[in-house]
Amino acid sequence: VLAHYPVVDIRAKVYDGSFHPVDSSDICFKIAGAGALKKGLSQGQPILLEPIMNIIITVPEDFTGDIVGDLNTKRARVQGMNPENGNNVIEAQVPLAEVLRYAIDLKSITQGRGSYTIEFSYYEEVPSLVTQKIIATRQAEKA
Repeated sequence: VLAHYPVVDIRAKVYDGSFHPVDSSDICFKIAGAGALKKGLSQGQPILLEPIMNIIITVPEDFTGDIVGDLNTKRARVQGMNPENGNNVIEAQVPLAEVLRYAIDLKSITQGRGSYTIEFSYYEEVPSLVTQKIIATRQAEKA
């Protein structure tokens, strides 16, 4: 529907229906169901979801400001910072799409002296401006 991504977590209820021995068949019910789904999706308010990751970054203190600044450009939410053995440990939540190349970015910013771990946390609605860009990009790819 939106940008031709799969539709997930949808629920439908059938409130009424009838069966006729001559006019009812599996294919008729499948066609009716597909039509109802298409109509429901066009009248609904679909949203795009994106995976949000928990990321823990360990960097020398000298690079903390640069890393936090970089995270801010990636739509990250810094959850906390803790000093540890001359380093700072930065905990944040960030959309997966923003950190697909993070190993390269971190190495570049910290001159190879930073490390990170990352794990899935939850799904969140994509901001509307980002959604519009995704849809435009996907439509251009399909053209």
